[in-house]
Amino acid sequence: MIPFDQVVVQIVNGLVNGMILALVASGLTLIFGIMDIVNFAHGDLFMLGAYVGTTAFLTTGSFWGALVSAVVVMAVLGAALQVIALRPLLGRDPLTTILATFGLSLVIQNYALWQYGPVPRKLTEPITGHFKLFYVEYPWYRILIALLSAAIIGGFWLFLKYGKYGIWIRATTQDRVMAEAMGIPVPWVHTAVFAIGAGMAAASGVLFGPLVGVDHAMGLPWVLKAFIVVVVGGMGNLGGSILAAIFISLLEAYASLWVSPSQAVIVSFVVLILTLLFRPTGLFVPTPK
Repeated sequence: MIPFDQVVVQIVNGLVNGMILALVASGLTLIFGIMDIVNFAHGDLFMLGAYVGTTAFLTTGSFWGALVSAVVVMAVLGAALQVIALRPLLGRDPLTTILATFGLSLVIQNYALWQYGPVPRKLTEPITGHFKLFYVEYPWYRILIALLSAAIIGGFWLFLKYGKYGIWIRATTQDRVMAEAMGIPVPWVHTAVFAIGAGMAAASGVLFGPLVGVDHAMGLPWVLKAFIVVVVGGMGNLGGSILAAIFISLLEAYASLWVSPSQAVIVSFVVLILTLLFRPTGLFVPTPK
C-alpha cells in the first residue's frame, strides 16, 4: 500500500508538469489546427525562447522582463519564419512542410549551439521559497509556473472566444475557403497563428528554464511529449490537448511511485499506442451522435 502523502505529492507534481506541457502543446495544437502543419521546430522554438530569456535576464536582471522579451522576440521570429519558409509551401504535399519544419529545427539547434555553446545556462527563478508538503520541501516556483501557464492558456482561450482576431482564427479553423470569401486575410491569420505558437513556446521555455539548465537539446523531450498530447487530445483540439497533457502527466507521476521517472515516461507512449489503436481521433474529442 502506497502512503497517502506520496500519492498527494505525485498529484501535485503531475498537475504542475501537466500545465507546463499543456502550454507547450497548445501552441503546437494551434499551428496544426489552423495551418495543417506538423511543426517539428516547435521544441527548438521552446529552446531558443529559453536562451533569449537568459540573455534578456543577464541584460535587465528581471525575470519578468526576460519572459516578456522572449515572448515578443520569438513571436516576431515565428512570424518571419512563417512568411519566408512556410507560406510559399501552403497547398503543397504535407511531406514538404514536414521536411521544411525539420530543416528549421536543425538550423535553430545548430545556431543555438554555435551562438551559446554546449555549456548549459541557468535562469534564476523570481521566487525561491519552499513550503512543507508532507515529507518534502516543495518549491513555490513550481506552483507559480503552473498558475502562470493556466493563466496564459485561459487568456488565450478568452481571446479565441471573444476577440475579433480570435474569431478570425476560429473561422479559419472551421472553413478556410469560406473565411477568405468573407474577407478574412487568411495568409496573415496563418502568420499570426505561427507567431502566437512561437510566443507560447518561448513562454514555456523561460518558465521551465529555472528548473533545469538551458541547453540546445532541451526542447526535444518536451516536443515529443507535446506531439503525444496533440494526438491523444485530438489533432487541432485545444481543449483536448490541455486535458491530455494533465492526464498523461498524472499517469507518469503515478507510475513513478513504482518505477523510476525515466521508466515512467513509457506510460505516455503506451497511451499513444492505445489511442491510435482504439480512438485515433483522440480520447477527448466528442463522439458524433
